[in-house]
Amino acid sequence: MTGSPAMPLRIALATTLAAIGWMVLWEAFVAPLRPGGSLLAFKCLPLVLCVPGLLRGARRARQWLALLLPWYVAEALVRAMTSEGRARAAAAVGSVLAAAAFAAVVASLRGERPPGAHRPR
Repeated sequence: MTGSPAMPLRIALATTLAAIGWMVLWEAFVAPLRPGGSLLAFKCLPLVLCVPGLLRGARRARQWLALLLPWYVAEALVRAMTSEGRARAAAAVGSVLAAAAFAAVVASLRGERPPGAHRPR
């Protein structure tokens, strides 16, 4: 891995915050399911609860994010395949952001393997 050990953690934080922000914009303004906004904007609350731990660099928060983010990727991909027009584009952006956040979280976790830990062959 190149760069400082904190770089994947910073990228994980930035992409998670971007995904949260986009989810709120997507469901409230860009392409809500109902005109005037949707309560689906609150779907990002589990991610928001992980942000303080992510700011501290807590391993447990990143483990929770690694479990949560694939669900957001899947939901956005389904909506991208079943929606039309602007809603499809909004869902595609959401899936890319959630996937990038997941990759960054996994990279930050992999960079912290305990000494002596190795992959089984």
